[in-house]
Amino acid sequence: MNIKLKNKYDARVKIIKAMAHSTRLFIIDELSKKEKCVCELQKMIGDDFSTVSKHLTILKNAGLVLSNKRSNQVFYKIDASCANKIICCADNIIKTKLKKESKIAGIKISN
Repeated sequence: MNIKLKNKYDARVKIIKAMAHSTRLFIIDELSKKEKCVCELQKMIGDDFSTVSKHLTILKNAGLVLSNKRSNQVFYKIDASCANKIICCADNIIKTKLKKESKIAGIKISN
């Protein structure tokens, strides 16, 4: 693999790694609904403020969210609406896998 191609894949990995955490996926889901301040997300997640801020920084550095400071609060919103497509793709894979496994086990699953 040449250096240009490796850099392309490394850039993709940075985005995928940023999403590869349950809290960060939750944040993406919530921000896809509407913009939220750090304090709102912190209450929803239940972690301390600094932990939530670290997650948001990772998402921001990967280009997934944008921040906007107003007074002494920082608000975040999605900067990559296509991130939800990745989450939907994962959900579809989970559903397909469950259907296959239930079919093997002889269990009927309704949609």
